[in-house]
Amino acid sequence: MGKSWSFKPNRTIIARSHKGAVRGLALAGEHILGVSNNKAPIEESTLIRSGAASVDDKNLRGAVSYDTPYATRQHEDMHLRHDAGREAKFLESAFNSEQDAVQQIIAKAIKGEL
Repeated sequence: MGKSWSFKPNRTIIARSHKGAVRGLALAGEHILGVSNNKAPIEESTLIRSGAASVDDKNLRGAVSYDTPYATRQHEDMHLRHDAGREAKFLESAFNSEQDAVQQIIAKAIKGEL
């Protein structure tokens, strides 16, 4: 003998959850961009100014990117010298270190919409 139940969210709940997730992804992207910018090589700030956070709201995917001709080399080349506190793998490092914060940011934004 057992009992079961199901949950079918109405359209309002689905729409508000989606809205919160999009907002959370945007905030999380900005958070990662900020952490990454604090680690990115800096000479004239061109690399940092090219950084952007974006959200694909249809597929609920966030992204952070840099758009300079040398961004990939600065990120990947472990042999380049950087000022103190600046490093290669600045975006990857920020992404990896901030996963808990990203989850909390997104959850808080969804909760705020509900």
